[in-house]
Amino acid sequence: MDRTQLNDLSTFAVIAREGSFTRAASILGMSTSALSHTMRGLETRLGVRLLSRTTRSVAPTEAGAHLLVTLGPALRSIEEGLQGLDDWRGSPTGTVRITTFAWVAEKILEPKLPAFLLANPGVRVEVEIEDALVDIVAAGFDAGIRFGETLDKDMVAVRVGPDLRTIVVATPDYFARIPPPVSPYDLDRHKCIGYRLTTSGGLLPWEFRVDGKDIKVRTTGPLVVNDGALAASAIRAGVGLGYIMEEEVIEDLATGRLVQVLDDYCPSFPGCYLYHPSRRQSPPALRALIEALRVR
Repeated sequence: MDRTQLNDLSTFAVIAREGSFTRAASILGMSTSALSHTMRGLETRLGVRLLSRTTRSVAPTEAGAHLLVTLGPALRSIEEGLQGLDDWRGSPTGTVRITTFAWVAEKILEPKLPAFLLANPGVRVEVEIEDALVDIVAAGFDAGIRFGETLDKDMVAVRVGPDLRTIVVATPDYFARIPPPVSPYDLDRHKCIGYRLTTSGGLLPWEFRVDGKDIKVRTTGPLVVNDGALAASAIRAGVGLGYIMEEEVIEDLATGRLVQVLDDYCPSFPGCYLYHPSRRQSPPALRALIEALRVR
């Protein structure tokens, strides 16, 4: 097999994995027209159609899916072999693909990722923001960053953030109108700011610990959002009670702008972890990123 055919097969695998010429072009640093030309040439040489194209999506044909079964492990083996050469170069190179959600991107990646990229010019990091839990192996990601309580047991997990706590707050003016709740069971008498999950469409339940047991409370109120910043603005305006990350309102609590309630019922939970598949040898670029993000 010549180098051109190997490159074309690798290109086919990326297109099939992404299900989109546009996304594959971004990853490979090529134009969509160049990718289309490459695929036509590969299919002509092989004498079989590998991809089924529509105006909205791209998917492997039956022949293409059969090829991917054997092609995928071989390409991963070649990629790992090339990445292993970084141990002799002295500095890591390659692409690291990460999935996470917006809050983590802001709190974990924004403070550290720019410095990491400046210190490692040979590394390219792709971050995809997605609220839903993603199967990182099936989706072709190298790693994900999520809360520790949501991780699969078969993943290697590295702590990249401190323990967290979600608390209940409102303005003094709100509590002047409606007496503060004494227990989570009092929340049905309050106007609560709700958060709708973009993945399931359901409302995020408020979680508490009562007498050593975890409970979930379904709340109602005048506002439901799927944006944390909008919810925080409504809470600070006195619209209702909010269920929000403690670190988001530290200054508000210190100045008295907001008042915390139900403190004894709000336990901490495992913070953010970077997780990746259990492999004997992780790519050097991923190892370098882990060291940059790790909490020491």
